[in-house]
Amino acid sequence: MTKTAIAATTLAGSLAAAFTMISVASAGPAPVQANADKCYGVSLAGKNDCAAGPGTTCAGTSKVDYQGNAWKYVAKGTCATMSTPKGMGSLTPIKS
Repeated sequence: MTKTAIAATTLAGSLAAAFTMISVASAGPAPVQANADKCYGVSLAGKNDCAAGPGTTCAGTSKVDYQGNAWKYVAKGTCATMSTPKGMGSLTPIKS
């Protein structure tokens, strides 16, 4: 491989990494969903739709499974019946 090809590959990789960091840093809440409730404590790590607490930016930034202050959209009326290993889903943040 030539020095030019190596430099081009390195630059392309650097740009891809930079764009990834920008998209993560600007993560916002998921778009509002009709016929859905915000259900706290039911999302898996990194799969929340928003509100994941200090040190997180929003959607997709929860750090642990079933994080009590992170919500995910679920079908309207089903949140309180959702059972997780840490308890039931809640329409309000769950204090850990």
